[in-house]
Amino acid sequence: MNSSHSKKPKAAMGGRMAGMMAGDKAKDFKGTFRRFMKYMGHYRISVVIVMIFAVLSTIFMIVGPKILGNATTLLAEGIMGSFTGSDQGIDFAGIAGILLWLLGIYIVSSLFSLLQGLIMTNVSMKLTYRLRRDISVKLNKLPLKYYDRTTNGEILSRITNDIDTLSQTLNQSITQIITSVTQLIGILIMMISISWQMTLIAIAILPVSLIFVLAIVKRSQKQFTAQQKYLGNVNGHVEEMYGGHQVMKAFNGEEESVEKFREYNDKLYESAWKSQFLSGVMMPVMVFVTNLGYVAVCIVGAIFAGNGTITIGDIQAFIQYVRQFTQPITQVANITNILQQTAAAAERVFEFLGEEEEIPESEYPITVNNTDEPDTELNVHIGGSVQFAHIRFGYNKDKIVINDFSADIKQGSKIAIVGPTGAGKTTIVKLLMRFYDVNEGAVLIDGYDIKDFRRRDLRSLFGMVLQDTWLYSDTIRENIRYGSFDATDEQVYAAAKAAQVDHFVHTLPDGYDMVINEESNNISQGQKQLITIARAILADPKILILDEATSSVDTRTEILIQKAMDNLMKGRTSFVIAHRLSTIQNADTILVLNEGNVVEQGSHEELMAKGGFYERLYNSQFETA
Repeated sequence: MNSSHSKKPKAAMGGRMAGMMAGDKAKDFKGTFRRFMKYMGHYRISVVIVMIFAVLSTIFMIVGPKILGNATTLLAEGIMGSFTGSDQGIDFAGIAGILLWLLGIYIVSSLFSLLQGLIMTNVSMKLTYRLRRDISVKLNKLPLKYYDRTTNGEILSRITNDIDTLSQTLNQSITQIITSVTQLIGILIMMISISWQMTLIAIAILPVSLIFVLAIVKRSQKQFTAQQKYLGNVNGHVEEMYGGHQVMKAFNGEEESVEKFREYNDKLYESAWKSQFLSGVMMPVMVFVTNLGYVAVCIVGAIFAGNGTITIGDIQAFIQYVRQFTQPITQVANITNILQQTAAAAERVFEFLGEEEEIPESEYPITVNNTDEPDTELNVHIGGSVQFAHIRFGYNKDKIVINDFSADIKQGSKIAIVGPTGAGKTTIVKLLMRFYDVNEGAVLIDGYDIKDFRRRDLRSLFGMVLQDTWLYSDTIRENIRYGSFDATDEQVYAAAKAAQVDHFVHTLPDGYDMVINEESNNISQGQKQLITIARAILADPKILILDEATSSVDTRTEILIQKAMDNLMKGRTSFVIAHRLSTIQNADTILVLNEGNVVEQGSHEELMAKGGFYERLYNSQFETA
């Protein structure tokens, strides 16, 4: 059948989008932070409030030394008056008033600081939640080819380590930047108001500090990027080795695994050591440069106080400002290092969010009509016939797996797909369920191109039992109910009996309420397979896919399952993939695949009579070495 025979709805014929526009990948740190700030747009009001409160808190803190200097001046004048014999003593009432005023200012400053901290924590938690939610949604939109080339540990590293880095930066560094800049400007103004000459001396240390900061940041930037990369490699390797530790031990792979871990860990250690060392060097260098400026200010201040240019209180305030003046510079320098690490983490997160997604749904998708309403162009009942129309497919475009495969499957037929390993049997199933899209040709159900269905509706037509079982940590009852979430307990029990699950469940502790652990190793492989078969029975699908469904059970159980499957497959289109050819002799049609092509097709008797590839494949299972 040619794909041009598809009964596409008129509306669905036009205007399917070619592909989902992937987000721009971060190419540099500036671009990454621009996107990050754009991401914070939902919280702009809260961020503005945080900025205002941070500025107010800093301003109140800045005026403190100046006010304290007035108290020092009053105390000095009182002491000098006592020495000179004047009637004016120390004005304790005036000093007390100044100190109370200073206490009030510091309390107000602390309140503003507390409020901005609470608001910023709320913003960072919401943004972290949103990022993780978007990543979770993205995971379900990515094509399977992404998971084929990316380790689970690498993905987990982006969800956990990188997101946590962004959260910490938001919660601490953003407000610190605001307060540092405000503090730098405010202190500079206060210093100029006291003495512009001493201010010039204090400012003279800035170029020297800047030279050191830029030199260190330039070298640390690459190391922070490498650190995040190798951290993902270490996590990926550990996750893989933990998940497959039984296989690793069975094949004596411990030494190789440890050696590979050591290689990744050495690279992580090297990059982390260099980045942390360069980050740690920043503070001692800044302290040294700061002390040089501090000594110069003390000398000049003493000269000015001696000739009466400024008061003792102003000198005391200015010295405090000089010490505070270098703090925001040091903080900005430290934050710069943190921002480099954050940029590397943000870049990896946005790269993930910018990955190419599955081809989007049709602009006018067909939906499956499960009601008694009449069919329309976009809402149809499905019987279960399947057509492969000259499909061509390769996981990589330069390496084709399926070459010009065509087949017309009648509704209710039992189709067996056989062939040697690597012939493309499982690939046919993946294309049928649209886990991958064909390069050429079309796959059709009841004459409708599967690309015109919503994926949700398309996959609801299928029930799958695969060679690799998948169960999640919950009760046996809920694992079966995964096939139909609204099924009653009676329907679950009926499906369990049909799949030969019921007879062994009663031998387990807690029966159907027994919780399968995270590794699913508290039940046998055969029992796991039976539960997945019960799940497929409960789903009551139009089309069944059985990929080596009985490969993990004993011969006696296989016979029982086969009877249940025969009842289940009545009236349903069924695709059975099997290596044991004795299990598919009663198939209506057997498709024989070899190197991506259908080399033969027909019933078991017809293919055996031909004496071709199938006959040799069938007899090979009875040959002895």
